[in-house]
Amino acid sequence: MPTAETPLRDEFAAAVERVADRTLAVLRDGEGTAALADPDSTVPRPLLAAVRVLGADLFAPQLLSGAEPDSTGAALLAEARASFPAPAPSSEEAALVVSWQDWAAGRLLARTPYGSAGPTPAPLSGPEVVGWQAWSKRMAQLSALALPALDGPMHDAARANTLNLARGTVRCMLRRDPTTAVRLARWLAWSHADGRPLRLEIEPVLDRIRLAGDGTSRSLLELAIAQRLLNGVTR
Repeated sequence: MPTAETPLRDEFAAAVERVADRTLAVLRDGEGTAALADPDSTVPRPLLAAVRVLGADLFAPQLLSGAEPDSTGAALLAEARASFPAPAPSSEEAALVVSWQDWAAGRLLARTPYGSAGPTPAPLSGPEVVGWQAWSKRMAQLSALALPALDGPMHDAARANTLNLARGTVRCMLRRDPTTAVRLARWLAWSHADGRPLRLEIEPVLDRIRLAGDGTSRSLLELAIAQRLLNGVTR
C-alpha cells in the first residue's frame, strides 16, 4: 500500500536520475561543469539528496580528464553532506561502506575550498574472510572509489584481488544483475588503468550491459566511467 513517503521517495529517486544524467552529459560532451543549480537560489532538497547519493561521482568528468573538482559542484556537495548526514547503518559492514563512500567524497572536497579530508576508515573484510561473493558485492557498493585521484586501502584490495573482481563480474552477469556487474567491471577497468593485467575481457561485458542493462542514468554513468577508464584517462 502506498504511504505518504512514497511520493517523496519517488521524487528523490527521480532527482538522482537527473543529476546522474547531467553528469553523464558532461562526461560525454567534455563540458566544464554540470551546472546543477542556480548559485543565487535555494537548492531544492531533492537535488541536495541526489548530490549526496552521487558523491564522488559528481566529479568524474573532471577527474577523468585530469582536471580538479570544480568549485560549483564542490559547494553543492558540501551543502548536501551538511543537509543529509550519513544514514544509520544496518550492520557494521554497511557502516564501513558508508564511511568509505564519505571518505571518497571528503578526499575530493579537500582539493577544493569546501572541505577537508576525514580519517581513513578501517578496511572492509577481505575475500579470504568473507568469501569472494560477499566481498565483490561490497566492492560494487564502493564503485564510486574507482576514480583517478583516489587511492587507499580499498584500492590496494582491488589491486590484490582482480581475479575475485572478475569472478564477481561474471557471477553477476550469469545472475542477470547488470547493475552490480557494471560496478565491478568499473573496478576492473580502474585496475587496468592502474597497470594491472586484465583478468576478464571487459569490452564484451560492457557491450552486453549496454544492451541488457536497466537503462537508468546512474547505470549509464557507471558504464561510461568504466569505458573511459578502460580506454585510458588523462593523468
